[in-house]
Amino acid sequence: MSEINVLLIGSGGREHALAWKLAASPILGELYAAPGNPGIGQEAQCVALNIADHEAVIAFCKEKSIGLVVIGPEAPLVRGLVDDLAQAGLKAFGPSKAAAQLEGSKGFTKDLCARHRIPTAGYRRCASKEEAHRYVSEKGVPIVIKADGLAGGKGVAVAFSKEDAARAIEGLFASNPDGGAVIEEYLEGEEASFFALVDGTHAVPMATAQDHKRVAEGDSGPNTGGMGAYSPAPVMSDELCRRTMTDIVQPTIDAMRKAGTPFKGVLYAGLMITREGPKLIEFNVRFGDPECQSLMVRLRDDLLTVLLAAVDGTLNRVSLRWETNAALTVVMAGKGYPGEVRKGSEIRGLDRAKALPGVEIFHAGTALKGEQLVANGGRVLNVTAVGKTVTDAQSLAYRAVDMIDWTDGFCRRDIGWRAVERERALKA
Repeated sequence: MSEINVLLIGSGGREHALAWKLAASPILGELYAAPGNPGIGQEAQCVALNIADHEAVIAFCKEKSIGLVVIGPEAPLVRGLVDDLAQAGLKAFGPSKAAAQLEGSKGFTKDLCARHRIPTAGYRRCASKEEAHRYVSEKGVPIVIKADGLAGGKGVAVAFSKEDAARAIEGLFASNPDGGAVIEEYLEGEEASFFALVDGTHAVPMATAQDHKRVAEGDSGPNTGGMGAYSPAPVMSDELCRRTMTDIVQPTIDAMRKAGTPFKGVLYAGLMITREGPKLIEFNVRFGDPECQSLMVRLRDDLLTVLLAAVDGTLNRVSLRWETNAALTVVMAGKGYPGEVRKGSEIRGLDRAKALPGVEIFHAGTALKGEQLVANGGRVLNVTAVGKTVTDAQSLAYRAVDMIDWTDGFCRRDIGWRAVERERALKA
């Protein structure tokens, strides 16, 4: 196979992990990233390209003979970048605008689940805050209130009192009065993330992961875009993975294909493992962030080859291999996150921390100020470590974190706690 030039869309930690893995491909020609970040710039040539201007993206791809566009974040997918690239004769990894509704509209996905008996929480779509208040009064608490649209991982409130539910509804409709809400029953169990590569017809299961959405230790505080993750998730037994594929992933793929909107890309199923088995919390139509960082350091196969197979419809010829070791990612964020954060503080010590065997550091929200690396976002660094067990990976990751000199940064100190408790119990 001749070398392939790749354009990677995005600028976060997920995209740095994808760039790091793509850069190792034996079939890669030139790797470009738009807009990228200083960490991605160590693996790719970052270009000042307005990714919201699809014509500009197409022109760049033609100028640089791009053989594959890899789209990291969800917003360009929901806006139809894949469709416009395809119309211009360009290959892109990711779903069409119609298929991206699986993430772009929670109501769309819940309706699909209801039609095809895909296990998920009971729900009601509410177009107004009055309707939402009535439904909560009817159902009682605890209850889950979601924005029916993209919210960067933060558009979910779990209400344990009627007062909390009322505040969540008022806040949701105040920030997006025309967006609507999805009100769901509260599911009890343990959350897990399941990933599958999809080519429109075939699906290949990837590794499992578990992330930590809450900002503080003990899974407390407000929801964030993710404060850390690890892979694999011990709660996901082989049988639960099989059931997830047969009961959730494949029926969804079949339904999308039969509707004339086949799904291609990576399908990320956020699951609740209940006493009845896995139930779908929500779909994402891209790699999770920060789950992707832990997945990429465990993937043994060439990422570029398998992404091309998904685009070309040949995943039935692919099986993925994973390192048996565990990987764990700690997110370092700016103080104040997920609220307002101060940008521009200097970060030192990354080279020393990254020199630890088994450690990779992915940039999420950084910038260069002259020669200085500075914070430029809420989530700023993803410290990823590999170990024989989750306990080993956790210990190494925090050892690396403690070598980083960033006075304005903080992190949770308990990433991976469920798996660590399981491993401790097995030893006892």
